[in-house]
Amino acid sequence: MKLSHLFPPTLFEEPQEAEVVSHKLMIRAGLIRMLASGIYSFLPLGKRVLDKVSKIIKEEMDDIGGQDLLMPALHPAELWQETGRWQDYGPDMFKLKDRKGRDFGLGPTHEEIITHLVRNEVRSYRQLPLMLYQIQVKFRDEPRPRFGILRGREFIMKDAYSFDLDKEGLDENYEKAYQAYCRIFARCGLDFVACEAESGLIGGDASHEFMVLASNGEDRVVGCDSCGYAANLEKAEVGTKCEMRNAKCGMRNLELLPTPGMKTVGEVSGFLKVSPSNLVKTLIYEVEGKVVAALIKGDQEINESKLAKACQGKKPTLASPETIKEVTGAPVGFAGPIGLSNIRIIADNSLRSGDNFVVGANKEDTHYINANVERDFKVDLFCDLKVARDGDPCPRCEGSLKISPAIELGHVFKLGTKYSEKMKATYKDEKGEDKPIIMGCYGIGVTRIIAAVIEVSHDHNGIIWPAQIAPYQVHIICVNTADSFQSELAFQIYKELKEEGFEVLIDDRDERPGRKFKDADLIGIPVQVTIGKKSVSGQIELTLRKTGEKLFWPKENLVSKIREMLTVT
Repeated sequence: MKLSHLFPPTLFEEPQEAEVVSHKLMIRAGLIRMLASGIYSFLPLGKRVLDKVSKIIKEEMDDIGGQDLLMPALHPAELWQETGRWQDYGPDMFKLKDRKGRDFGLGPTHEEIITHLVRNEVRSYRQLPLMLYQIQVKFRDEPRPRFGILRGREFIMKDAYSFDLDKEGLDENYEKAYQAYCRIFARCGLDFVACEAESGLIGGDASHEFMVLASNGEDRVVGCDSCGYAANLEKAEVGTKCEMRNAKCGMRNLELLPTPGMKTVGEVSGFLKVSPSNLVKTLIYEVEGKVVAALIKGDQEINESKLAKACQGKKPTLASPETIKEVTGAPVGFAGPIGLSNIRIIADNSLRSGDNFVVGANKEDTHYINANVERDFKVDLFCDLKVARDGDPCPRCEGSLKISPAIELGHVFKLGTKYSEKMKATYKDEKGEDKPIIMGCYGIGVTRIIAAVIEVSHDHNGIIWPAQIAPYQVHIICVNTADSFQSELAFQIYKELKEEGFEVLIDDRDERPGRKFKDADLIGIPVQVTIGKKSVSGQIELTLRKTGEKLFWPKENLVSKIREMLTVT
């Protein structure tokens, strides 16, 4: 490909709307252009990378028995209503009506559609197991599209679905998909972390996310260097190792103190001159019409996913000020566990280990000091309720947890019968009895992989592509196209490399050498071949973009050397 013909040209200035490195470089290098907020066109260079990532994914999915198909992006509302997700997805789903007034949605994911397809085709146990997948556009009306293609409203995703007779079959397909994902991300040149995760709106019994650690990542990975434990922040457990009770102080007498206007942890701890960790927050929730009190130390935050598990998987929502007043007798900011009646109290494990806490007194402008579990109030259930923090004890070993920013690339789920039971997707077993199909779900953000690679593989000059997904393998730079020797030699090498099967971009523009070299580094193709004055000697300058290493190599042996260089990128 001639760079003089490439659409569009590179940009020298940084785009004002771009916040993160990948977004800036993808625009400057001519990979994407924005149509509207969160909606992008992939330009020729970007499309070549997208096709290579897709090819790697297809090869690995085919290798584990996956069958490629393509489902509609426009979904009738009735299918989503069968599972209850038409309402659950809320404003994140683009919804519209056709001319007859029928409701449709633009697919953010395809569990309902694939389940509908399979329930109409699969009748017997002999037709299972199945692994079906597609690479297709998805739509989600993000409240704040940002970071280019890392968080867009339209994006390309690979979603796969397994259908099995039993849990053992699901476990086998889940492991196959898990290992395929490891190979996919490795082939794309990414160091990744596979971590335990919450299933969210997709649902199911177990799931793992595949993350790449990156300073601009919006997600958080919680990990332990000692044992390798890893989970996303929403799922991360915290160990029970904690400080012992203060034997010297013992239990002091419970006291009621005025705290006029002091509602927040900061206000109360400052007023009473105690550490926030000595306060207990009492948060009032509603769970399917019942009120629950959740207790946690003042310097910690409630993880509502963990609270939901403590409530048998039922989603908790913070109670309204009116409900709090009705239940506790006090306005927001003064709730406490002492005297709460007919309310289930769930407390974080950290409250097992302390005495003499400050708690709300269920009376306006008033708190108790020296409140003690068991003596002053009862807890119905102790469990891990808090959001993990740096330095918290690991739940698997004696080590400590560390939190790192990351980009989510893929997610695998054990769905079980969540969709098949609701949508009556069954098969007849050997006895002729109807059984629900056991399902798994496996997603990869195809476009997101591209941005993630750039986030972790770039320098101040531009992108550094891994050879496997680079738009081209070799970038020939003809320093002076007006010099007939340089121009002829450059095109001769261009032709030879193409005949040998290399993907080659040649800079044949009538531009200053400085601009050509800057563009080469910006675009980031793995091997640069420079044709200049020194080429007269028959020694060709080769540069490895990843390291900046330069060497001169005989023209006659150029092919083998370039092939060798590509294996280390």
